[in-house]
Amino acid sequence: MNLADEKLLEEVIGKQEKKADAYNLRKNGEGILRKNSPYIQIVPKEDGKGIDVYVKENTLFGIVHIPVLLTQSGLTDVVYNDFHIGKNANVIILAGCAIHNGKHQNSQHDGIHRFFVEEGAKVKYVEKHYGEGKGTGKKILNPVTEITLEKNASMTMDSTQIKGVDETIRKTNAMVKENATLVVTEKILTNQKQKAITSFSVSLEGENSSAKVTSRSVATEESYQEFISNIVGNNKSYAHVECDAIIKDQASVKAIPEIYAKHVDANLIHEAAIGKIAGEQLMKLMSLGLSEKEAEETIIQGFLK
Repeated sequence: MNLADEKLLEEVIGKQEKKADAYNLRKNGEGILRKNSPYIQIVPKEDGKGIDVYVKENTLFGIVHIPVLLTQSGLTDVVYNDFHIGKNANVIILAGCAIHNGKHQNSQHDGIHRFFVEEGAKVKYVEKHYGEGKGTGKKILNPVTEITLEKNASMTMDSTQIKGVDETIRKTNAMVKENATLVVTEKILTNQKQKAITSFSVSLEGENSSAKVTSRSVATEESYQEFISNIVGNNKSYAHVECDAIIKDQASVKAIPEIYAKHVDANLIHEAAIGKIAGEQLMKLMSLGLSEKEAEETIIQGFLK
């Protein structure tokens, strides 16, 4: 770890590394730092391509950090991380990847994360993605999140693509069982010729299962975004999906919603809105002394909060 690494790390988990009960730091395809606690164990997979995180049942307010740094141009890193959350545990997991690519080959990280959340357990999962570097090589991130929520379990997932990611395909698949709840909030910013595709597939299997998916995105310059959602209600259940996007310049955004009720008591709602920044919002801020560019940036940052 050098000073540049520490700055990258701060982009995805902030200045919170000392607050973690357990952590695993991966850099350029290898685990370089690891810490366990009596109630949270991180075990590397035998092939070195990931970890298993075991949170004991009844764990209260456990904190786990699993950031990834990629600073080697031309490297494609694929990692498989499995999270085993014990019955009635309550845990916060901070993840994410920061890429610095200052050269001319593409750098890519594909993180496949699987969550097995036992009965009554609660998980808050925070994932941030960030790219930087003046080289012509692309910064590519392809996260996959697979979630199984058992009876009365809940998971909140906050996913943010901060900036600097040239290409991303983001997939989230979830199975939600009886009285379990999934809440997902996604925020994405693209510019230049960047491309971001997001896909959510949620199966509401159990009685009184529920899901809420909220996507906020801003596409500028010549960037492209695509939002795909597929929510299936196989039982008495509730789901609300909301996709809101701001576009400007020559950017484009596509929303592809699908809701499928397979039970008479499945209540599924989808809302989508795509448009430019409202003129009255700009005028109001400009009347306070902001330039048009400053006003636009203020609106965008507020929209993505």
